[in-house]
Amino acid sequence: MEGFEQEPCSRQPRAGDEGHADDWDPIFIQEGKTRANNTTGQATELGESSQGSICALLREQRKGRFPGSRIPQSSKNEPRKQSGQANSRATGCWNKQQNEGWRMRHQGGEARGRGRGSWNEPEKEGGGRRCQGRPAQEGARGLRSWQENEGTGRRMQHREKPRFYQNPPPGGAQLSEQPQQVRRIGYKFLESLLSKDPSEVAITLASSSGLKELLSETAMKPNFIQLICQVLQKACSSRMDRQSVQHILGVVKESNFLKICLPQYVSNMATEADPAVLRQYPVHISNIVSLLQDLVSIFPASSVEKISILLTVLSASVNILKDSAVDITEETEKNLEKVQMLMQHLQKKRREGTLGADSDPLTQPQADGQAESYRTMTIYPTYDELHHGKRPFLRPNVVSGRYESITVYLDTHFRLLREDFIRPLREGITELLQSFEERGLRRKKFDDIRIYFDAHILTPVCTPSGVVYKVQFDVAPLKFVRWQNSKRLLYGSFICMSKDRFETCLFATVSNRDSAELARGVVQLCFNAQSQALLAEVQPSDSFLMVETTAYFEAYRHVLEGLQEVQEEDVPFQKYIVECDVQVKKPAYLTMYSVYDFAPLVGVPRADEQMHPGGREKKSFCVLDPKQWPSTETLRLDESQLQALRLALTKELAIIQGPPGTGKTYVGLKIVQALLTNNHNWQTLGQTSPILIVCYTNHALDQFLEGIYKFQRNGMVRIGGRSSSKVLEQFTLKELRKSCGLRHNLPAHLRRAYMNITTVMKQAEESLQEGVEHLECTTRGVVHERQLRACIAPQHWDSLMRALDDDGFHSAPLYSRHSVILEWLGLGATTFLQDAAEDIEAENSGDQQQREEEWEDEAEEELVEILEEADLIQADRVIEDEEVAKPQRRKKEEYRAVPRLSKVLFALKLEDEEEETQLQEEDMQWEVTSAQRKRMKQRMKVELCKLNAMTELEARAIQDVWLLDLNSRWRLYRLWLQTYQANIRESILQRAQQYQAAAERLAELRLQEDLYILRGARVVGMTTTGAAKYRQILQKVEPRIVIVEEAAEVLEAHTITTLSKACQHLILIGDHQQLQPSANVYDLARNFNLEVSLFERLVKVDFPFVCLQYQHRMRPEIAQLLCPHIYSELENHPSVLHYENIKGVSSNLFFVEHEFLEQEIQEGKSHQNPHEAHFVVELCRYFLYQGYQPSQITILTTYTGQLFCLQKLMPAKTFAGVKVHVVDKYQGEENDIILLSLVRSNKAERPGFLQIPNRICVALSRAKKGLYCIGNMRMLGKVPLWGKIIQTLRDNGHIGHSLVLCCQNHPETKTLVSTAADFSQVPEGGCTRPCEFRLSCGHVCTRVCHPYDLEHKEFQCLKPCQKVLCADGHRCPRSCFEECKPCQVTVEKTISKCGHLQMVPCSVPESEFPCREPCQKLLACGHSCNTFCGQECTKYCPELVTAVLKCGHAQQVKCWIAEEIKHGKVVKCKAKCTATLQCGHVCSGSCHTCFGGRFHEQCKSPCKRFLVCSHKCQQPCTSECPPCQLECQNQCIHSRCRKKCGESCFPCAEPCEWQCQHYQCTSLCSEPCNRPRCNVPCAKLLRCGHPCAGLCGEPCPKKCLLCDREELTQIFFGFEEDPDARFVQLEDCGHVFESQGLDHYMDEDDDVVKLKVCPMCQTPIRKNLRYGTTVKRRLDEIEKVKEKIQGPAQEIEANRQRLQVTLAGSDVLRRSLPQKYFMLENKLSASDLSTRSLGLIENQLNFYQRVADLTNSLSKIDAGERQELTKQLEEVQQWLDKRRLSFSGQELSDLQAEIQRLTYLLSLLARCEAAKRMITPALAAEIANVRECLGGTKKFTEQDEAAVKAALERLWRALPASGLGISEAERVQIVSAIGCPRGHWFKCKNGHIYVIGECGGAMERSRCPECHEVIGGANHSLDSTNSLASEMDGATHAAWSETANNLLNFEDLQQLL
Repeated sequence: MEGFEQEPCSRQPRAGDEGHADDWDPIFIQEGKTRANNTTGQATELGESSQGSICALLREQRKGRFPGSRIPQSSKNEPRKQSGQANSRATGCWNKQQNEGWRMRHQGGEARGRGRGSWNEPEKEGGGRRCQGRPAQEGARGLRSWQENEGTGRRMQHREKPRFYQNPPPGGAQLSEQPQQVRRIGYKFLESLLSKDPSEVAITLASSSGLKELLSETAMKPNFIQLICQVLQKACSSRMDRQSVQHILGVVKESNFLKICLPQYVSNMATEADPAVLRQYPVHISNIVSLLQDLVSIFPASSVEKISILLTVLSASVNILKDSAVDITEETEKNLEKVQMLMQHLQKKRREGTLGADSDPLTQPQADGQAESYRTMTIYPTYDELHHGKRPFLRPNVVSGRYESITVYLDTHFRLLREDFIRPLREGITELLQSFEERGLRRKKFDDIRIYFDAHILTPVCTPSGVVYKVQFDVAPLKFVRWQNSKRLLYGSFICMSKDRFETCLFATVSNRDSAELARGVVQLCFNAQSQALLAEVQPSDSFLMVETTAYFEAYRHVLEGLQEVQEEDVPFQKYIVECDVQVKKPAYLTMYSVYDFAPLVGVPRADEQMHPGGREKKSFCVLDPKQWPSTETLRLDESQLQALRLALTKELAIIQGPPGTGKTYVGLKIVQALLTNNHNWQTLGQTSPILIVCYTNHALDQFLEGIYKFQRNGMVRIGGRSSSKVLEQFTLKELRKSCGLRHNLPAHLRRAYMNITTVMKQAEESLQEGVEHLECTTRGVVHERQLRACIAPQHWDSLMRALDDDGFHSAPLYSRHSVILEWLGLGATTFLQDAAEDIEAENSGDQQQREEEWEDEAEEELVEILEEADLIQADRVIEDEEVAKPQRRKKEEYRAVPRLSKVLFALKLEDEEEETQLQEEDMQWEVTSAQRKRMKQRMKVELCKLNAMTELEARAIQDVWLLDLNSRWRLYRLWLQTYQANIRESILQRAQQYQAAAERLAELRLQEDLYILRGARVVGMTTTGAAKYRQILQKVEPRIVIVEEAAEVLEAHTITTLSKACQHLILIGDHQQLQPSANVYDLARNFNLEVSLFERLVKVDFPFVCLQYQHRMRPEIAQLLCPHIYSELENHPSVLHYENIKGVSSNLFFVEHEFLEQEIQEGKSHQNPHEAHFVVELCRYFLYQGYQPSQITILTTYTGQLFCLQKLMPAKTFAGVKVHVVDKYQGEENDIILLSLVRSNKAERPGFLQIPNRICVALSRAKKGLYCIGNMRMLGKVPLWGKIIQTLRDNGHIGHSLVLCCQNHPETKTLVSTAADFSQVPEGGCTRPCEFRLSCGHVCTRVCHPYDLEHKEFQCLKPCQKVLCADGHRCPRSCFEECKPCQVTVEKTISKCGHLQMVPCSVPESEFPCREPCQKLLACGHSCNTFCGQECTKYCPELVTAVLKCGHAQQVKCWIAEEIKHGKVVKCKAKCTATLQCGHVCSGSCHTCFGGRFHEQCKSPCKRFLVCSHKCQQPCTSECPPCQLECQNQCIHSRCRKKCGESCFPCAEPCEWQCQHYQCTSLCSEPCNRPRCNVPCAKLLRCGHPCAGLCGEPCPKKCLLCDREELTQIFFGFEEDPDARFVQLEDCGHVFESQGLDHYMDEDDDVVKLKVCPMCQTPIRKNLRYGTTVKRRLDEIEKVKEKIQGPAQEIEANRQRLQVTLAGSDVLRRSLPQKYFMLENKLSASDLSTRSLGLIENQLNFYQRVADLTNSLSKIDAGERQELTKQLEEVQQWLDKRRLSFSGQELSDLQAEIQRLTYLLSLLARCEAAKRMITPALAAEIANVRECLGGTKKFTEQDEAAVKAALERLWRALPASGLGISEAERVQIVSAIGCPRGHWFKCKNGHIYVIGECGGAMERSRCPECHEVIGGANHSLDSTNSLASEMDGATHAAWSETANNLLNFEDLQQLL
């Protein structure tokens, strides 16, 4: 095959060839081209297709002419002989449309010879039989054109099953199967894994491609089996890599290792006699049992059958071994017993039909009456809970004593937390189920759940965390919802979907919240694993009821799983947490000698310490000795803060209570600083451990970590929601991964796994995205009937196409707008011209108007930005690393892809571009008005929005689709469309599953990455949500010290799951008298104490704690509201005693009373009080007038409804910077002035949240200097705590119905305000007196009294300016504060340049004004100038003129362009290309797109040939039809083939079902039946009561011999009227025939390889068992044809490797065209190559190689010529780069001709450049003639080539290749005569040649005899004016030079001579 390894157009010199070694040989190329053309001519005569030739062979074999499967030699070789003897030097294009000939050439005889033929067109029938009698010819080489289109390209044909990925893997191979070679796993490798960490073992095995191969072995040695079990057991013990473990066990489950090797090994145990071996068995048995446990737990459903045999054998072997005194451990026996019990339980469920799927939660068998263990309970709601209201067993949280045990403790918190999540859903669904029959269900409000109707699962979306699904729901009942702030469908909220009243449920969480999308009714959901498995059964039309609970499920899930996973002995501090012991020990890491250094805590010494150094106290001390501790002054702490610091550092569990303003965060930072400074006390050698900081909210975490950053600038990691801190951005996981180049430093097994998984994800995402785009695109218009053909029943298709006589509909190309389906659906020309008056707008016009109103944009004033509560909640929920990628990029890609799809897909698009619409109108030749077009689009839009489709049963009954009414037509269209979409969805779902599996494994890998980061950190900060998610990592990181900030707000279960067994020190900081943890269920919060945090519970059992005593925030009168009413002791720090008074008011603290009623908000169970909102906003405005900055003011409210009532009243230009918050979200914050709206005021006097002391505490403790509150104090006074506070206010005069305002400018003026309207008395914040300040302009300030801008520096005087601007007395029209501008009053002036009168601005001189009169001048071209008189005349004349382009066509262009054309400008010619292509069709391109006829566009005429499978070919005009791409129709009674029609089917291995009471077939379903046909009449009765007319064992015909006699006895075969005639109904089409005639028809051999068809309707016959033998025989023949067409895998791989070797050896291609080189390299490494695609690649490789050779030779021509030649080479590349499935004969011909032309041209230019001094005028004229021929725009024809070839031969004789002025023969003779090696020839300054003998180094100077210039040199150094004459001997350097030592000049001298 060495001919294949050489490239076409080789430039290697051959002995005997004339010319320079580097010259091209055009004769050599011409011969190849001629050979190709000859083959084309003969191939055309030989037959129709390769499939035809293969079929012919099979027919011969079937008739017995070729017995057996081997095809013998034959004399039928004449067609091959016609093509002539292959020329040994010929090369050309191999258009390999007949791969059969290539594969079978060696079957007919021994290969001989090396003739290199070139096949350009398929040698059809004869080519197929070439193998019969002619020896195979090896070495054929050239360019292959394999036109068997794969059918898997992005351009979908009208009858193929939609596919969306390029070149799918054969046989349905998964994307994860990489093309890389499988690495075998051996004994040594497995042994090495035993020494590694379980996590590494799991990841290594999961990412190894050799695991599957290893476990597929059917025989293994015992020691190898033992080792495998040992390694698998170790891998499965990894707790962090569950997805990798699942992947490994999935491979094990399906392997021969589990089915064969392991049972055999276990069975052999019973007969083992060697004592040494027997002693090892207990360990190996333990490993096997452990493996079985893992298999059953992960695959409970599918593993039942897989391991049952092994389990039986294992139990038997264990019993025998025990009898033989082998010591099986008790633990192993218990584990084996557990597996057996579980298997029995699962087998029982299987028999009952309740086993479910692997993804279903595994329920352990329970003894009767025994409560289910919390460790095995499912986290998700169960069927019994949702339907039977099953109340779970609950215990209350113990808050007054100890717990019974750690088990009870964990059980209690698990059940309470689970119930808190599930109860709202359970009770809500129970209520919903009871309300189903009620009217007005959609308007009904439910307390516990939110309901969404008509939900449809749309398409999957790939996100970094996995696959999520877009779900569309009905938004009509939700118009009142304000999605921006609504708590509906927040990230992480739990969703339950059902279509059958919750008999079955899909569970999901909200994965991405986009309020704009929600407003359109679209949300993205992430389904759990159990539900994902059920999505395959979901139909697009399925309508779901979607139920939401507000629970943040992710937090629940992580914590509940953590509680289930934690081992009881691993829970730290049980002594205190469970047993409530109050005797607290020191941290385990401290000793009596532990010394702490507090120097960093002290910071800069005080002034007195600097003056008296001895006064400084010692900073290092023994921490456990209280006497040695520094004083409060030294540490700058008050007494209670010092106590808190001491407690935190010396007790292993410390509790610090910090009332508002007491500095608990400050103390917490001191604690962290002390611990970090003295980390040597608690860090162990060799293993670092970070301090873990846990905060409830993102904001608190940011505050705390920013405080730590001041003294710890590195070593921090932040894990939580999106941070608003720029400082902390560098410490997020995302940034840390980037900054430290972590991925490059990871262990090799992680890097390998990462590359493996990301490759799979990328491929799956691309394929899935294409499918989704295609699916979504199908709803944007009417899909063309050609696309739907595979989904249209044959009779419907024929009916649809028969109705129209217009040939244009049948012969139109694929992209044509002509479409029968438009006419059929009432959207065509005929309909709208006949029915122009039809008022379609009436249909659903109300809906249209409604939509228009919904999308109408209203110009609204920008309001102050308020952090939406929804956003705040979401910010705390979303871990930053989880954030969903923004969809903008994907949307842009999608929109770019849609036009491509639309072009192919639609007959009519919903939103056509204007240009497309015009095209459509031209093509369809109908005139429509814009109103008619609008009505047509509206009708289409209405119909496309409908979902009701015709059933398949209804559709089968229809014969003529044109007889249907319009509504039924649309219903039938929707049936076709849904079938089309279902095919797309099936492919999408497969890709989604692959992506999801890979994403889950990637998430585990990321945890491994994060583990490396966290282990290197000093401080790790997490929110409680982050801690719950990363609990597995925390167990690995093992932080010894945990500090929980806001601990009193955290549920106890959350706190427990953040602790690892390594924790030695826990510090809780918080205040249980402020906000408590929030529970969903009030009953659980109050009656089961769920809202009691661990912090509060320990305080309540008298656990030691420190309460901070000094508040540093509030002025004393505000602090009075808290102490003693809330805190018994709270002292004021001196710093709060000196605050200045609030300006503009008489009191720093005031509560305004009112009794205006609140309003309830329909959505969200919230409230608002407009009176309070208006008052607070006006008060805020008043304080801004007083000169306060917006950042100094915060408005607080107790309800979110009030929040947005406030926002509507606060325009951003006035209130920007003012913070507006809900009280609950402001804990830990403070501001100078707080304005508080309490909202509640109702007749029922319900205070709601306002009666909770914790909330009151937070609300009243946020203000530093001023607190102003408004509320119904009379109502609130009935709450005891409020009553005490109000009494304190009255005692101090800080409460009343009106707030007193004081004017700063006029202190004696007081204003009372009780409503918002009262602030009109202080319009500018002062009083109503006028300001009367004289401004700098002389005018008086027009405002009333204002306390701001007293100097009026910012005031703008708005009075008219009235200054005189010019001599004419014109006054300034602007306002006083604005700067005056030159006079703009227009006056008449004469323009001196042209004399025209113009209206000119007064201040503009006439000489500077451009005249606006039209210009009257003529341009140089003769056309009138179209600019103004005062402008310069245009240089670019826009008039249209006719110009002759370079190609010779005339075209209308702008005048200036016509001039440019004369100077060489290239203009795209739009003239139609009228050339007739090789296929016989007229080219559809233009002169420009066909490059002037050099490269023609691919033919788009449809191919109408029938394939072997009976389908029509779907590809456009191809001389060789590809394998069929439609869905395979082969099916039997058991199953149906789901592959493509052109792919080989798997034979059915089930028993044949053909039986009756007389005969029964005993063969397999796919084998020919071994029973005869039964001809006994059927004894059954039809529905009409008459006897059946059929035969025994056959389906009864639907026609009755009596009722339908006329129809049945209609003569067809001739036996119909026989009295004993029996009938058979064909199951495929329903037609009924007389059995004797049909039997004969079916048995008749028609000499054609295809299925028999119905004689009446031509439907292929497949289903009737009576004719099964005939059908199976035919199918077997068809399968053989398929196999021959597809090509064997070994040949594909051999060709791939051959091409890879060829490519690797192409250095010129790599250097000249590196992008093409790597493109080809990637294509050859693809996993899904076929014979056809390899042919395409080989063609491309050969063409690119030739282009690269030409590009590489450009250096030999003149620099001025290179640009034009480079441009032409780029055109060739541009044509080569076009997407194609194969090269057509036309394309090969065009490309070969063009490359031939360029080869000649480059050869000519190179020769001219080399011999330019020898070109005479006569030669120049000859060269010009040749160049004219070679430089034309038309195709380079054979006539052109002959003329050029003859001219070049003449020129070659006259122009020597060397350029020396002598002929080539003379040059060779001279070099030979002199006899010097290379490198001895030189030339002088003027190019005259001389030689230096001996060593070749110049030793003396002389003079040139020709020009007397210096020649030679001295000391072996050549004169600088001289140079090497390489043209004489081809030397690359002088003989005497540094590089001469390598002797390069001495090689191949003989070849040159």
